Formats: sequence, structure tokens, C-alpha cells
Amino acid sequence: MDIEELKLFRHLAESLHFGKTSRARHVTPSALTRTIQRLEAEVGERLFDRDKRSVRLTKAGEAMRQYAEETITRWQELKNSLADDGALHGDISLYCSVTAAYSILPGILGRFRKTCPEVQIKLQTGDAAQGLTRLRNGEVEVIIDALPDKQAGGLEFRQLTETPLVFIAPLAFPETVIYEGPEIDWRKTPVIMAEQGLSRERLDRWFATKKILPNIYAQVAGNEAIIAMVSLGCGVGVVPRLVLEKSPLQAQITVLTISPALAPFALGVCTVKKNLRNPKILAFWEIADSR
Repeated sequence: MDIEELKLFRHLAESLHFGKTSRARHVTPSALTRTIQRLEAEVGERLFDRDKRSVRLTKAGEAMRQYAEETITRWQELKNSLADDGALHGDISLYCSVTAAYSILPGILGRFRKTCPEVQIKLQTGDAAQGLTRLRNGEVEVIIDALPDKQAGGLEFRQLTETPLVFIAPLAFPETVIYEGPEIDWRKTPVIMAEQGLSRERLDRWFATKKILPNIYAQVAGNEAIIAMVSLGCGVGVVPRLVLEKSPLQAQITVLTISPALAPFALGVCTVKKNLRNPKILAFWEIADSR
């Protein structure tokens, strides 16, 4: 077995989904299956119990996952120790939203490039709600994300900034917001909601506390998509103010005064604790935390 095979196995051990792992690791499903079969042949035990509906780690698979984690970490440590000029080399995989990429990340990367010029940053951008999943699955090593309400074990988080969550409505289509007296009638006003993630969780709790069944017009991925649909008059949405302020559609949006306000987002850098044993990631971490 080699390091790439172990990385494939580690991802599958986290995702427990052959399709997700094959897409995330850019291999065909058949190639992934052959890799797992080859590992099982070398180990002499089944690593996964799988049927048409589910994939589960066996006892041998759990032991293999621990071995894979330790081996991948030690391999990276070895590569770092063999660098003959004392400088850090290699790369760091990083995931964040598009907004974070041009509002939070530039300052960090500017300082990091001066300190560690030989380390390359492999940046992926997308829906912020996918950050923690990608981190736990081993797809990336560091994310810029919002601190979850319940911080999972094994993760390390450092807050960099804070931004309010705001209700937004279209300026050009005031009829989108339907009132009953002085209050918004949420049973009639269409709502654009995130498919998943922290803002969705907080909005769900907000409606539940007020005992309201909202009129959900659409569920979309990404705050940028919410802002776009709201600007077109499709409904009312909730996004971090930081995202709205960086949006080219900001002039087409109005912020609603809603009570009680949603709890703000604590935005920061997050990684798996064991990743901080990697000198490159530790250097990035310390630079991000030294703002």
C-alpha cells in the first residue's frame, strides 16, 4: 500500500460513501473499489461492510483508519524533516467561501507568503456550509468558516472576526414582504433558505421559537445564491452581513429590522487538532492567529 491509497481509504472511512469519496478524490468509483479491495487483500480482513444502502467500518477497518492517520501524519513529518535548507516546503489544502477568500484570507496569505515562501496554498472555494464536512473527511487541512454552535471534539478553532446574521429583502420588489399589521406574515412571505449549515440551523430555531411554519420558496447552496434570488424578488433571506457588504448586488438589497436578532457568526480558522503536528499547518495557524 502507498500513501495515496491510504488517503483514499481515510476519506472513505470518514464519508462512508463511495460516490462522495470518488468525486472528492477525483478517482472513478471502479478505481476506488479496486483500491479498497487491494487494501483488504493486503490486510487479510474486510475493512468495510457494505450493502446497497450503507457502508460501515468493520473492527479491522477502525484499526486501519488509525493506522492510516498515523502513517500519513508521519510521512508528512518525514518529508518536512528531510528539507535540507531548514525552510518549510510542500503545500496546504485550504477551503473557504468566495467571500472569505477576498475579505479574510488576503491578509493571512500575505503574511504567510513572506514567512513560508516555499509552501504552496491549494485553495478551494465553495459553499461555506461544506467546510466542516470537507475538513472532517480529510479533503482539506484548514478551513475558514463560522464557529459551530456545538464545537465538535478533535477540532481547533481560532476566531478572526464576527459578523451579524441579517434578514434581507429586495429593494425593487417591496411587495415581496407581506405584513399583518406591523409584523411580517411569515406564512405568506416567501423565504429563501440555505440548504444546510449554521445559518439554516439558526433560522430554523428562530422560526421554531416563534412557532411559525415559514413559507419556504427555495432552499439553495451558498449565501451568494440567496442574495441573488432575494434581489430578484423571489423572497426574503438570511445571510452574514459580511457577505452582503462584499456582494455586487448589495445596492439592490435592504436589511430588515427583525426582533429578536439572530446570533452573529464567529468567523475564524479551523483545523483538526492533530494537523497542528504538521509544521506547515502550525506555521499557517500561528500567522492567522497573530493578526
